[in-house]
Formats: sequence, C-alpha cells, structure tokens
Amino acid sequence: MGVLYTREQFKGTLTAVESFLTASTGPEGGSINDGTWKSAIYGFADSGKLRSLRKKFGHKPLPVVGSKIKRRSALFYSNEVQQYAVPFMGADPSVVKRSQRFLLEEHQETPVQYGAYAGVGGVANIAKMLFAGMMFWFLVKFDFGRNLLIKFPEFFSFGFFSKDGPTRKQMEGSSFQFAFYGEGYTEGQDPSQGRPNAKIRTLVQGPEAGYVATPIAMVQAAITILNEPTALPKKGGVYTPGAAFSRTTLVERLNKHGIQFSVI
Repeated sequence: MGVLYTREQFKGTLTAVESFLTASTGPEGGSINDGTWKSAIYGFADSGKLRSLRKKFGHKPLPVVGSKIKRRSALFYSNEVQQYAVPFMGADPSVVKRSQRFLLEEHQETPVQYGAYAGVGGVANIAKMLFAGMMFWFLVKFDFGRNLLIKFPEFFSFGFFSKDGPTRKQMEGSSFQFAFYGEGYTEGQDPSQGRPNAKIRTLVQGPEAGYVATPIAMVQAAITILNEPTALPKKGGVYTPGAAFSRTTLVERLNKHGIQFSVI
C-alpha cells in the first residue's frame, strides 16, 4: 500500500521505489512473539520449494520502465535513515512485485521497480545480527537445528524473539516508520529517454507494528471489503493488498485510525 500511495502522490510516471523500515522502542525495550520466529524458520527451510513453485508459473519478468534500480549491498550505511541497513528479509518484495503484475495485466498501469531494506542501527547491533544470522543459516538447514531454534528463540535471537512476546508497556512504547523513496519522470517526459528527473519521499508510520498496527490494518481492510465490494477485483481468489485495495479508500481509513500516510 505504501508503494501505491507513493505512486498516487507522484506527479508523473513513478518508475522505482526503495523502502526503509525502522522500528523504535521505549525504555522497556521490545520483543516479538516466537510465532514470527517459527514462520521464518519454516520459510527459510522450504525456500527451495518456493523457488520451484514460482518457476512452474512461468511468469515473464516484469518490464523495466525507466532506469533500472540499483541493488544495494548486503550491509550498507543508509543516508536515508542515518543508520546501517540490510535487505529486508520479509515477503514485501514478492508482495509488491505480485501487485505490480496484477496492476499491469488488469489495468495496464506502469510497473514500479522496488527494493526493500531495514535499518539495523549501529555497530553493536550489526555484530549481534551477524552472529545470530550465521547461527540461523547453519541450524535452519537441519532438523535438529530447527528444533534448537524453535526451543530457544530468545538465546538465538539475542532476546528479539520470545515465547511470551512483548509486554503491554513494551507495545505502548514502540512504533514503526516505513520511508519510501521514489523516482520517476515528470508529466510529458518519456521514461525511455534519459534518467529520472523527479523524486518523491513518502512516509507510513504508526504504533507498534506486530500487535497494534496489524490489527488496525486487518479490521479496516475487513470493513473496506464489506463496504466497497464494487471497488474490489471482480474475480475471487487470493490477492495481495495492493491488488485487492488499489481502487478503495483503505489508505484514508488507515489514516483515520492511527496508521499515517504522508508526503515528506
């Protein structure tokens, strides 16, 4: 939805977007329930099967409009968020790509290239992340390793994931920011000629992401489905948020309930 919002606010043809996710915690710190940790374990364990399934679909690559977006390195200092960042390991890139394919095929809209990153803080956090990452990648390949990861989430994630999840005080003191940096071509400019000549920055921000913002988004999405059936895709099936809600007022609803979309 952040990419769609950025495109709607851009005056011209948006061709590329990079997003940077950062999270803030209060004096009580933060934590995530180990259900998310388990999802990551099983997801990485079956990543080979996912690649095989995607190949069976036989989708052609989305056309690249404008200058091709440059992929960042595995670890870099981001001037955008003023901290070190890494490629985002979640499903966002796949979800955005699927949304762009739907909008191209169903509505002939120009596809937007997308790169997703997450801020990880300073040098101390990098050291923890590298150690935890190496342990994770080694153990997740084997049954006994996955069992260890599942049994001791706090140890292997340096307390980031726990069986108890965040306390109420931790949730009250936490928030997230999703910064989107887009580039493209102003109205009247041909994207096939030259480099992008316009930029935009948008921001999606809200309360604690996992247990406060997510329920808000789910409820507002459900209300949107009930109230705006004619704005939804005509055929049934499984859709990404961008594909399902691109013609609805979901963003406006989220803005009214604590998840704010804005142009910076």
